[in-house]
Amino acid sequence: MGAINTDCLCRVREIVTDGESVINHIKSAPGGSAANTAYGLAKLGIRTGFIGATGDDVEGRFSIQDFESVGVDTSEIQTKKGEKTGYALCLSDKLSRRSIYILPGANNLLGWQDINLDYVKQAKMIHLSSFVNDKQFNIQIELVEKLPRSVKISFTPGMLYATKGIKALSPLLAKTHILFTNREEMEQLTSMDFSAGAKKCLSLGCQIVVVTLGRGLPLASGKTFTSYICHANREYKIESQKRNREGQPEATGAGDAFAAGFLFGFLKGRNLEQCGQLGDMIAQHALNKASAREGLPTLAEICIP
Repeated sequence: MGAINTDCLCRVREIVTDGESVINHIKSAPGGSAANTAYGLAKLGIRTGFIGATGDDVEGRFSIQDFESVGVDTSEIQTKKGEKTGYALCLSDKLSRRSIYILPGANNLLGWQDINLDYVKQAKMIHLSSFVNDKQFNIQIELVEKLPRSVKISFTPGMLYATKGIKALSPLLAKTHILFTNREEMEQLTSMDFSAGAKKCLSLGCQIVVVTLGRGLPLASGKTFTSYICHANREYKIESQKRNREGQPEATGAGDAFAAGFLFGFLKGRNLEQCGQLGDMIAQHALNKASAREGLPTLAEICIP
C-alpha cells in the first residue's frame, strides 16, 4: 500500500540550488516506493497485490498494465475519474546527489471507502510506504490497528514520513515487524546516528530494523558494508556485493529493490543475514538500469545464497 506515481527521471550535470544546469538524460517510468517493491517481489514469484489510486489517464493505465505484466493483483487499485496519476520529478547528478519532487494527484484521494479490509487480512504481510497527504497517513495508522497479528507489517517511511518525527510515526512503528530506512532517513527520524536510531526504533516496537547505507561504510577487514540490520540483541553488517558496471549507477528505487530482496528472503524463511544479502543482490541489479523497475530480476536470473 502506497503512492502510485509516474517517475520522470532526469540525469543532470549538477543539482543546483539557485542557478542553471543541463539535463543529460530524461526518462519516464512507473514508480512509487511500495509499488516498486511489490513489482520486484512479483518478478521473484511472490503473490502480491496492491492498494492505491491512479488517475483515469494514460499514465494510470500504464501503471496498472505494468503491475499486471508481472502478475501483481490490481483489483484493489482505484481509478479516480477526472484526476491525474501521481507524478515524481527525480533529479540525480554525477556526484550521486538526488532530489525528488512529488505531485500527488490521485494518491490524495485514496480513502477508507477504497480499502477492502478482508483483502488485507488474508495477506501474510502488508508493505507500507509514504503518501504526501496526512489523510492517507492516518488511514495507515488506523489500518494497522485493525489487522490481526497474523498479518506482519513492513514499513518504508521514506524522507516524507521521516520528517514528521518519531513521535508522529510511533503508532506505525509500534506495529511494524520490519522497518526499512536509509541512513539519512534514520538520522532525520530519530536525531541519532543510524545504529543508535535503529535501537530506538526497536524500543518503540519494531522487531527488525534495516538501514541501507548507500555507498557503504568501511569495515576493519578492508571490506565495505552497505546495510545494517538490528534485531533484539543482534546486529548484522552486510558486506557489499558490488559488481562492475558501466557509467554512473541510477540510485532511484535502489532502496525499494533492496526491500523486495530482503522480504523475498524473509517470506522464504531465510535468516536475517541471508535476507540482507538478497536485498543487496536485488538492489545491485536495479542499479544497472535507469528506472526503478527496469533492472529488477526474475528468480531465474539470480543465484540464491
